[in-house]
Amino acid sequence: MKSYKDLEIYSISLYLFYKTHQISLKLPKYELYELGSQIRRSADSVPTNIVEG
Repeated sequence: MKSYKDLEIYSISLYLFYKTHQISLKLPKYELYELGSQIRRSADSVPTNIVEG
């Protein structure tokens, strides 16, 4: 049985998570803690759900 690490969608989602996290930290200060946090959490949920699934 293959591991989740072998799935192409996992690799793509992990890459997008890292890129999204970097970009979200460049938001203006007034958006960093509200919208930035929401963006980071939603980007993190995709690879996390793949691992749990």
